[in-house]
This record gives sequence, structure tokens and C-alpha cells, in this order.
Amino acid sequence: MSTPGEPTVRGPWSAARANEFLDHAVIPMRIGVESSSGCPLVLSLWFIAEGDELLGATQSSSVLARSLERSARCGFEVAADAPPYRGVRGQAHVELRREEGAAILDRLLVRYLGSVTTPLGARLRAHATDEVGIRLRPTSLVSWDYTDRMTSSLSRPVDG
Repeated sequence: MSTPGEPTVRGPWSAARANEFLDHAVIPMRIGVESSSGCPLVLSLWFIAEGDELLGATQSSSVLARSLERSARCGFEVAADAPPYRGVRGQAHVELRREEGAAILDRLLVRYLGSVTTPLGARLRAHATDEVGIRLRPTSLVSWDYTDRMTSSLSRPVDG
């Protein structure tokens, strides 16, 4: 049972192991929100794991930002598309912070592109004043890890 503020945790990994995976995974997070029509909307978002939170950034006028303004909750998943399949998914409460958008964007550019000075980085930073920071505080975490059962059947080496 979790205490207030701590997410419920299910699956083979502890909360610490799930957080370690999130800290090292440099792949986009898939985030699910409710669209203005009421239908689910799934988007990919660069993220940074920071303590018990996942951080991202988006333009304040984006569909994602508008959806999160209407409902400050989401589902998310971080998982590679190649075997062995493993990852973390969950639900989270979300806080949008306009004052953090540009700084989080710079951190994301370094994490995913290695620098803020790449052509894509320059293009995204040109609109940094319109970025809004996204802070996800997970309320539930579910992990899965099929490494043991898949390793023997894979014909190529397994990345760690």
C-alpha cells in the first residue's frame, strides 16, 4: 500500500528500479490525455526523470497543453520498441509551469540531441518563450520486463 504522495507500484520492479529505468531511458515517453472531443489522445514527448517526477515541455498553444489545462491527469508509458520488451507505464497528476518551459526545453535538447546548438535545437529555442513546463507526478507505476524469457530466443545481442 502506498502512502499519500507515493505512487502505487506493481510489476517485477521496485519503485527505485522503475525510477532508475526512467532516468536512463533516452526514448520519448508516450502520454495519453483526453482531447477536447472526449476521445483519448496519445502523443510522444521527450522527458527527464527528476526525483519522483517526469518533466517535459511543449508549446503553450499545443493540443497537449490545452488538454492538460482542462484535465491535469494523464497516462504515460516509457518502453522501447525492440526486444527484450521492458518498460514502465502509469498514471499521473500533471502541473503546467510556464516559468519553467524554456529551461526544461534546454535540458531536453541536451538529453536527446547532446546540445542546444543543433539545427533542431535552434529552431525549437526560437520559440522558447512560448514553452510551458510539464511536471508529471505519478500516482501509479506498472513495470514489465521480459528480458529473461526473451534473451534465449533473440538472435542478436541484448542491449543493457
